[in-house]
Amino acid sequence: MQRRALLTLTAGASLLATGCASSRTTSQAPAAQVQGTGDLGVVIERAKGALTLINTSTRQAIGRVEGLGDLSHASVVFSRDARYAFVFGRDGGLTRVDILAQRITHRVMQAGNSIGGAISADGSLVVAQNYTPGGIKVFNAATLELLADVPATMPNGERSRVVGLADLPQQRFIYSLFDAGAICIADCSDPRQPRITTLENIGKQPYDALLSPNGRTYIAGLFGEDGLAMVDLWAAQPQARRILGGYGRGEQPLPVYKMPHLRGWAIAGNHAYLPAIGRHEVLIVDTTTWQEVGRIPVAGQPVFVMARPDGRQVWVNFSVPDYHRVQVIDTPSQQVVQTIEPGKAVLHMEFTPRGESVWISCRDSNQVQVFDTHTRQLQASLDVDAPSGIFFTARAQRMGF
Repeated sequence: MQRRALLTLTAGASLLATGCASSRTTSQAPAAQVQGTGDLGVVIERAKGALTLINTSTRQAIGRVEGLGDLSHASVVFSRDARYAFVFGRDGGLTRVDILAQRITHRVMQAGNSIGGAISADGSLVVAQNYTPGGIKVFNAATLELLADVPATMPNGERSRVVGLADLPQQRFIYSLFDAGAICIADCSDPRQPRITTLENIGKQPYDALLSPNGRTYIAGLFGEDGLAMVDLWAAQPQARRILGGYGRGEQPLPVYKMPHLRGWAIAGNHAYLPAIGRHEVLIVDTTTWQEVGRIPVAGQPVFVMARPDGRQVWVNFSVPDYHRVQVIDTPSQQVVQTIEPGKAVLHMEFTPRGESVWISCRDSNQVQVFDTHTRQLQASLDVDAPSGIFFTARAQRMGF
């Protein structure tokens, strides 16, 4: 009995050892094939129609994807699993890129002139906003099959350019009509027959928009007048109302060389920080009353006014001729605490998910510069051909991105 037990124990140990070895062999794929997506991102190569793929932890380029068309004004959204990047090109191209495989999976030419898009909360729908022809188009995110074409038709029969598109809960999207002075809410719960609610007379020429982090407030900047339009999306019947009317009253506006962007989530604590059209100022707005409570003089006309994820800082870049500078605003004191000159023609900034670093594209220097946001010291410099937009996969988990 003792010998039989010993043989059984020996055989079991042998099988256990074999099983463990087999388990190790099966579970361990080559390192090059195993990679998470949470710390990845893409940089638009504006002139080459390509993406540089980057890792935000190692601060390195990890690959490149070509063949994306005209990316002179491009934007990117990500699938829920952060594996796929949907790239909206200026030429109307919509491209689905597999970041891990580093290749294009699908591409459609869906418009003549497009400036961005959004992805639904559940990741099933991708929507493009178009200048030509004016309107939105709804696509299946897995196949890029066109599900709906929704024209932005004005009373005179012409189409309006669409701007400020953002995703909302429950398969809804919100966007503004630049030429019609309106804001539209599209319910795409039936994606082949979207239901559109239009809020009219919201102001002249809305040019971009900001969705608050909780998805409650949509703010459209107005290019045609001093002021902004705001919609409370938690209201039973959402309506648009004007805020910050006449912030430039009594002073001659400066020529505008580059339209400001509001998509940086410049909301920190109980304040929103917004670029003032035609002025060298950042406006401070109390988000409980939506009244102006201050202004911060800055080095030029702001383009992006972006809050670090914790709200402790706001970083600002500028239009020509001051687009070699970036300024850092300390939000408790509401003062500019540092001016940085990262390179020539700063176009975009992107914070890492927890805000310890900021990546800055310098188009004419052909570099992306990475700074520590606490020390404001340079951490890394990447050579990228004419970089513009920088987009991290952390956007996949945020509303309005």
